[in-house]
Amino acid sequence: MIELRRSWRRGPHLLAGRLGMAPSTVHAVLARHGLSRLARMDRVTGEIIRYERDHPGELIHVDVKKLGRVPDGGGWRVLGRDNGPARHRGKGYDYLHVAIDDHTRIAFVQAHADEKGTTCAAFLTDALAFFAELGITVERVMTDNAKNYTLSRDFQAALGDRSHKTTRPYRPQTNGKAERFNRTLLDEWAYTRAFTSNDERLGTLQAWITDYNWKRTHSSLGNHPPASRLPSTT
Repeated sequence: MIELRRSWRRGPHLLAGRLGMAPSTVHAVLARHGLSRLARMDRVTGEIIRYERDHPGELIHVDVKKLGRVPDGGGWRVLGRDNGPARHRGKGYDYLHVAIDDHTRIAFVQAHADEKGTTCAAFLTDALAFFAELGITVERVMTDNAKNYTLSRDFQAALGDRSHKTTRPYRPQTNGKAERFNRTLLDEWAYTRAFTSNDERLGTLQAWITDYNWKRTHSSLGNHPPASRLPSTT
């Protein structure tokens, strides 16, 4: 299956038909081997493209994930789809500001009411302090090309003398670590159970982040947690 995926470059459904297997089984096997997304494969060799910086702090990825707030009493996961969506309208959003160290995968997350330049700058200042406490000196910061990063004087001031890199158009792998972390954040925290209020959900965020950084294993880290790559433990 793996060799067929690399040579044929087709999705799980077409591979399943060729192999006589269920598409869900094919997808599970591909995901386990890091081949679930064709964008991560080199077009010529079929090998997985992996971008990883050599040491902690060489690059951190900064991003914002917009997340609908949970209405009081719970959304559709508590009340059912017939009642949840209507009650959810107008509740607004939390903006989850995320920073990921490229080498260690250590994550720092804060929930804010917006993604304005001043907010992004304050988040970056806190993120830099967080990494510094772990012995990580940040050298470069990568963001997308949003104006709240590129045109914000506050954000540029918070960068100091650090290099600011932006993601390349049509190259999703350049910001892949942030994208993958955001999916994990939603699947394993935001949507892991039915919360009855937004405060209840936000109240569990830091505990989840601590578990992610120090206990949850990461396949690309040899099934070790991100903290295993901190300067003090290597």
